[in-house]
Amino acid sequence: MHDLVIRGGNVVDGSGSPSRIADVVVDNGMITAVESDTGRARREIDAQGLLVTPGFVDVHTHYDGQATWDPYLTPSSWHGVTTAIFGNCGVGFAPVKPNAASFLINLMEGVEDIPGSVLAEGVSFNWESFPQYLDVLDAAPKAIDIGAQVPHAPLRFYAMGERGADHLCQPTDDEIATMGELLEQALRAGALGFTTSRTTKHLTRDGRNTPSLSAREAEMKGLALAMKRAGRGVFEVNSDFGPGEFEVLRMVAQESGRPLSILLLQVNNEPDLWRKTRAQVHDARAAGLDVNAQVGCRPIIVMMGLETSINPFSSHPAWIEMQHLTPAERYSRLCEEEQLRLALTTQLPDTDQTRQMQQWMSRTYIVDDEFDYEPSPDKSIGAMAAASGRSIWDLSLEAMMSGNGKRLLAHTFENYSEGNLEVVGEMLRDDATIMGLGDGGAHVCTVCDEGAPTYLLSHWARDRKRGELLPLELLVRKHTRDSAIYGLTDRGLLKAGYRADINVIDFDHLGLLTPEVVYDLPAGGKRLLQRARGYRHTFVAGTEIVCADEHTGALPGRLLR
Repeated sequence: MHDLVIRGGNVVDGSGSPSRIADVVVDNGMITAVESDTGRARREIDAQGLLVTPGFVDVHTHYDGQATWDPYLTPSSWHGVTTAIFGNCGVGFAPVKPNAASFLINLMEGVEDIPGSVLAEGVSFNWESFPQYLDVLDAAPKAIDIGAQVPHAPLRFYAMGERGADHLCQPTDDEIATMGELLEQALRAGALGFTTSRTTKHLTRDGRNTPSLSAREAEMKGLALAMKRAGRGVFEVNSDFGPGEFEVLRMVAQESGRPLSILLLQVNNEPDLWRKTRAQVHDARAAGLDVNAQVGCRPIIVMMGLETSINPFSSHPAWIEMQHLTPAERYSRLCEEEQLRLALTTQLPDTDQTRQMQQWMSRTYIVDDEFDYEPSPDKSIGAMAAASGRSIWDLSLEAMMSGNGKRLLAHTFENYSEGNLEVVGEMLRDDATIMGLGDGGAHVCTVCDEGAPTYLLSHWARDRKRGELLPLELLVRKHTRDSAIYGLTDRGLLKAGYRADINVIDFDHLGLLTPEVVYDLPAGGKRLLQRARGYRHTFVAGTEIVCADEHTGALPGRLLR
């Protein structure tokens, strides 16, 4: 008798092959058949009319701290993710010397918008080395499988001390050797890769550039050679891709002999740069190097509201004066005091922040229940203000005060220079790309893109109105088999012999719920959260972790080493 049979579903198996109606048979946590099966099972699920896919593999998250306090890694596990990899963008929490955690918290707070108070209370830092950190992760209860990468900034700070925090300070040969030894040790202990940040967008909480910003070739080569010695791991990079940058990264791929994975997105100040970078990726692949690009499936959205980290009035003296109030008290004052609303909307401070927000409004939209993340530019707050004769400030405040002060604004920060998702569609079709910009666990009250798996399928295969749809088989493959690049050869396919990580989805009703601000982090910290509907069942190694969009309480996840 089988453990589980999922009968008669529309199987999209992750390979890119055409969908088919089949039964998925599970025994001892593994898929044993995908066919028409007449055998009996201890549990049977009628999947007629439902979509059956592999569990989604999310290679770009920042659950480095959350994995130690949240066994469910929400919201990712609500969106069909069964494997999450963190330690991306060169930031994380190991290795760390005693009493040195404050710098890593400062860096994570600045780069990934995770409040320092949340990290100080939620993360125990009862480790020093990276292998010790892995042991802590291994012992923590978890619903889904997780994997950790070695981040450059902690490694640099550990080896160089305070000098390592300054990206302009170059390590000595001995310090490069120390970093290499620590990286090799971590990889042999089970780290899945090494990550670095080479973008000016990444700043510490107090405004300093990320420590790895301008690491020179000697440092990068030393780390690459450590990966070569270990014979494992992916080299992940977040970069601005200025002149000569890809040549350095290509050297890393050549010297290490390991896969190179870069972040690829469209930036407004140079909207065609991504194509140049993509061409370099293809050239490297043609030369036999293992290189891919991590892409998103929607704009990078900055969410703004009365309770988020930033909003159009964040730098206004009248807003700053209310920072000590609770959200309810602040909303009450806004409702009751007309003079306060007039001050906010008519007495704007002459600051860079005000000018930036003014520019942002031509790319900022009101998030209602029908918002689909591919809005027409004529629906922006800037366009609406011009058409109505009202000010952008008045419209913004009115919108955020609606819904009892819970309404959000969505600023299309990146991946939306042309006011549509044609560029993103081009990225998704490319064989050199994988899904990888969801940023689960990061930018907790600024960006809310962790629902990417749900959006990828619902928008691109079913709901898109401003351009062509993409094949469901391609989209599933992008976030399953293609994403299993970290040596995860046991998952990402619905095929006999593979791990039984499975989603059973009501595709006709699959969708995102409206994002909201909740206060469920350690120390009462706030975050943006977006749930999904349509996940009938999610299994990790044959154990059901989600049923009808709710956690079952089962914790079958494990640390991947």
